[in-house]
Amino acid sequence: MLTSQPVQTSEVLSDLIWHKQVPLKVSIFAWRLLWNRLPTKDNLCVHGAIPHDNQHCVIGRGDFETTHHLFRSCSFYVALWGQIRSWLGIATIEPLCLSNHFYQFVYFGGASRTIRTFMQLIRLCFMWVLWNERNSRVFKNRDHTVHQLVEKIKLQSFWWMEAFNISIRNNFHMWWSNPFVCLGID
Repeated sequence: MLTSQPVQTSEVLSDLIWHKQVPLKVSIFAWRLLWNRLPTKDNLCVHGAIPHDNQHCVIGRGDFETTHHLFRSCSFYVALWGQIRSWLGIATIEPLCLSNHFYQFVYFGGASRTIRTFMQLIRLCFMWVLWNERNSRVFKNRDHTVHQLVEKIKLQSFWWMEAFNISIRNNFHMWWSNPFVCLGID
């Protein structure tokens, strides 16, 4: 794992990353993320694929690119995650361990299965969009603003919900402003 001892067992984490409304490649990505198996620059350096002096984060521009940095402490991550929390209208205390953060966010809404499923989908979508942004910057030398990525997360999550015929009240424009109302969770 990313820090010394996460609270959750691997069974609980498995329940958090496998989601029927999310493409399989995204769940596999999430598994690799939670087990620190992504080709981040620090992992590539350890395996000799890149030199030590090429480990700087392309998003945050300064710190070494590690899984923890990209998905917990990078200034770009912090700004993007703040915008997503604002869109959802929630405030959370941020655990240091990535797996604990994921667990806390999914279970933030309490016991309602609908809320847990939705929060899980949003978290997976967020991580997927952020990873794709990182790759776009590394391989295509293209970057997007925090606002553009928030829009991508909203759009992608809407598509994933629609693809599985989830009953979404109202329409896409309402989703943009208040997804909980669209899902009948007021």
